[in-house]
Amino acid sequence: MVKSIMIPTQAFILAGGRGERLRPLTEKIPKPMVLVQGMPILEHAINGLVEHGVKKIIIATGVMENKIREYFGSGGKFGVDITYSHENKPLGTGGALVKAKNLLGKKFFMLNGDNLSDINFTEMNEAHEKKNAVATIALIKVLEVSQYGVAKLEGNKIIEFVEKPMTETAPSNWANSGAYILEKQAIDMLPNGFSMIEKNLFPALAKKGALFAYMHTGQWFPTDTPEKYEKANKEWKNPQSKELKKQGLY
Repeated sequence: MVKSIMIPTQAFILAGGRGERLRPLTEKIPKPMVLVQGMPILEHAINGLVEHGVKKIIIATGVMENKIREYFGSGGKFGVDITYSHENKPLGTGGALVKAKNLLGKKFFMLNGDNLSDINFTEMNEAHEKKNAVATIALIKVLEVSQYGVAKLEGNKIIEFVEKPMTETAPSNWANSGAYILEKQAIDMLPNGFSMIEKNLFPALAKKGALFAYMHTGQWFPTDTPEKYEKANKEWKNPQSKELKKQGLY
């Protein structure tokens, strides 16, 4: 009997960043609410998840939380149920997870709310299940490895991340895209208070042989600098665009 692969119907989105490098765009709105082609970055992310069957989203908020709540509300008009987990002070990518633990189910997607991508979450989940992974990271191929943490791989198993290596010594050119599938048990490996999944969780999972990669070969646009933001605004092809789908581009 073939095992049924159940896609997570829940996602956790990090949306508490200050976006200091994007000022003045982020003086009055939080970083994930900056517009790309007339739509908040966070809305692009939510639309991508909904396309793959996600029904419930927890948004981890920080600065200017009210701007996010006012726009998205309970999520009804976006086809999803939205809950908020607010941080009065920054808890890091890991601390935010620990704080929201009671809101999260057995398996869930996790995203950085300031990236644009057209990741096939259904395909990513299939890869996660086939490897019995505790965590799967969507990796993206980059040209400038010295700007990223890149993965050392054995097949699809992640052995470690090497932070900003020289081109000639880089173990690969596959970088963390900021999109994950996590089993809830992974949260128990994080300490209370401030922590980072990149430093406090992923290395520990790699040592256990439980950290795997999904190679994403489509679009990916970080927006953490003015230059990257401008590139995203110009080049992003919205997968939800009816016109693009009509043309057969998506």
